[in-house]
Amino acid sequence: MTAQQVFAIGQQGLFQLLLVAAPLLLSALVVGLVVSIFQAATQINEATLSFVPKIIAAVVVLALAGPWMMTSLVEYLRSILLSIPSTVA
Repeated sequence: MTAQQVFAIGQQGLFQLLLVAAPLLLSALVVGLVVSIFQAATQINEATLSFVPKIIAAVVVLALAGPWMMTSLVEYLRSILLSIPSTVA
């Protein structure tokens, strides 16, 4: 196994990580931004107000995108495991 193969596998893994984590992170970002704007407009300074909507949004996104995320991760793991014999030999 050459260094180039190791870097390619690492790059694929990082790309897969970004692809799978993006829906959760983007939903938390958008909800946090909306709640922050609401707090700034109404001058409500409650610290826990931002956490509950983020958790709800994350659960909803996970329920909707969860099957796709799991399928994507399983296919990536399957391709990595099937490529082991060709990369070792």
